Amino acid sequence: MAKFIFKLENILSIKYKLEDQAKAEYSIEVHKLREEQEKLDALRDKMFMFENKLTEAVKDKLDLFNIKSLEDAVENIKYNIRLQMVVVKNQEINTEKARTKLDDAMKERKIYEKLKEKAFEKFKEEVNEQEQKEINELVSFRFRSAEESED
Repeated sequence: MAKFIFKLENILSIKYKLEDQAKAEYSIEVHKLREEQEKLDALRDKMFMFENKLTEAVKDKLDLFNIKSLEDAVENIKYNIRLQMVVVKNQEINTEKARTKLDDAMKERKIYEKLKEKAFEKFKEEVNEQEQKEINELVSFRFRSAEESED
């Protein structure tokens, strides 16, 4: 029996490798995004803590130096939060780019898989036609042999 050979098998294997690479890149970008979001959450928690300390400091006996330093700390953290929000937004953009790249790689792989499936179906049809042809030749040979032996 004939063996099926897909002419574009090398390209398909490259598409698999590109897809795997895109998956790895996407995974890295998602991990980075989570880290940046965790940093942002930590900064927000820290700001909340300093705001609570500031509230307590204002309620206690007035220590202007302590109050001023807490106010400065809160403002500093707010500034850091704004910076971190920009970092998170940029990381979200990078993650989305990686996701798009992964989607494209998956689409290309699926295209080549469909081509392979269609080529395999065509191959099976050709093999089936060849087998039918051989069967017909065998039957006609037997039929002719039987007629010749009767004569």
